[in-house]
Amino acid sequence: MVHEVLSARGLVVRLGGRRAIDGLDLSVPAGSVYALLGGNGAGKTTTLNALLGFVVPTAGSVQVDGLDPIRDAAAARLRLAYLPENVALYPYLSGIENLQYFCALGGVRLADAAASALLDQAGLQGPSHTARVATYSKGMRQKVGLAIAHAKHAKAMLLDEPTSGLDPGAANDFAQRVRAAADAGMAVLMATHDLFNAKQVADRIGIMKEGRLVAEFDTHTVSHDDLERSYLVYTRAAPPRSDA
Repeated sequence: MVHEVLSARGLVVRLGGRRAIDGLDLSVPAGSVYALLGGNGAGKTTTLNALLGFVVPTAGSVQVDGLDPIRDAAAARLRLAYLPENVALYPYLSGIENLQYFCALGGVRLADAAASALLDQAGLQGPSHTARVATYSKGMRQKVGLAIAHAKHAKAMLLDEPTSGLDPGAANDFAQRVRAAADAGMAVLMATHDLFNAKQVADRIGIMKEGRLVAEFDTHTVSHDDLERSYLVYTRAAPPRSDA
């Protein structure tokens, strides 16, 4: 039986008098990557924030490994790793020191050798481990974020526009690292505008429009051209809706 790690059931979130999320049903099992596509304001980031417990559902529910992220916030967040578009690290600490610091906040102490091994696993080259993060590219900072996720043994990872601003080579490398994390059993939910990256790394793709999931695809059966065509169709014209 496939274990569902991330889920939303009939999720409604009202922000500023409007439905930022409007009846969302979503499931991400262990060992899979789900990519959420959509334009700005479609509800992708709000979906991630609901799973993180940063916004309270107006109706419906979300769960993280069977836990409610509002009622069981601390336990749910222990199971989650979150990588925003720009990973916030301390610029005057090294990659190893940042990893050790963030792990210590979660009660995990890492020796230098263990921290270096995790950075290697995330794809950060050895000489960079002891360099100040102020010298890192965005792609290198993202890899430290991946190492933090591995270090805390997270069951799920939430990514918000992870390849924005990366060159094609760095984006491809990051996608491979995310795919490897999923293949090792992690559930990954990725909000993105990047159709190519979504097709490359995800098992399923959903398109959001005005808080609704308007289409879903299995990446193994949909072509890139069909995915792009559908994305343009759904994001150019909203389906009829009622806010009753």
